[in-house]
Amino acid sequence: MISNKLIPISAFLLLTPLAGLAQEEDEGPSSYIYSTYHYCSTNGQDRADELYEQVDKPIMDQLLADGKVTAYGWLVHHTGGQWRRAEYFSAPSLDALLDAQDAIGEAAEKADPEGKLADEFGEACPNHDDYIWASATVGTGLAERGPAGFSVYYVCNENGEDRADEIVAKNFAPIYDKAVADGKLTSWGWSEHWVGGKYRRLLTTTAADHKTLLKTRNELIEAAYETEGMEEIGKEFSEICGSHTDYMWDIVHEKP
Repeated sequence: MISNKLIPISAFLLLTPLAGLAQEEDEGPSSYIYSTYHYCSTNGQDRADELYEQVDKPIMDQLLADGKVTAYGWLVHHTGGQWRRAEYFSAPSLDALLDAQDAIGEAAEKADPEGKLADEFGEACPNHDDYIWASATVGTGLAERGPAGFSVYYVCNENGEDRADEIVAKNFAPIYDKAVADGKLTSWGWSEHWVGGKYRRLLTTTAADHKTLLKTRNELIEAAYETEGMEEIGKEFSEICGSHTDYMWDIVHEKP
């Protein structure tokens, strides 16, 4: 059990897609990510998986081969809130991201000209939330990710977000980087809200499996409290980003 004094730091480390900490402050995002989070019926979500693999995955593979996207993925709910499925694709600029969105729509119309498969998907997953995220210049970027993912979606005070980003880059990134170097995590990333709903920041971590991922998260808390001054830093972070929703995902399809 975690003691009460660990709660502020665990708001970042426990409740949880750029390499290198020493980036210039004025350096822009390394990539932009378009994410769609689906609300699906439990009876229909398996069919949604089949439709993604039948229609969307070949489209995304072709766009990746053509250089129109830099990565894409399909995530299946393991544990967490109401989103049951998530899909994303990334590009190096906002213009490229929106161009890719148009290309996906055109290809989907060709693959399903009568819209029957799209209608079937809509019956399985009738609602969704769209977000555009900007990847920060810390984390592992487009490096290979593990099959088990943990994502924390933060609600933050917009006036303090820059300070939260600074805390992540200067204080938390070394801890996560070491976990990756030690082979305990496969990847981690920190993304900033660009377009979408209430969530303002996103922390992602992946590992070989969910047991390893959860064990590593606990170890990261212990490592953080061995660092002088980290308890105060954790309190400051939690004052800025004091609310969150966390999800565990099975990462079913993902490239590169």
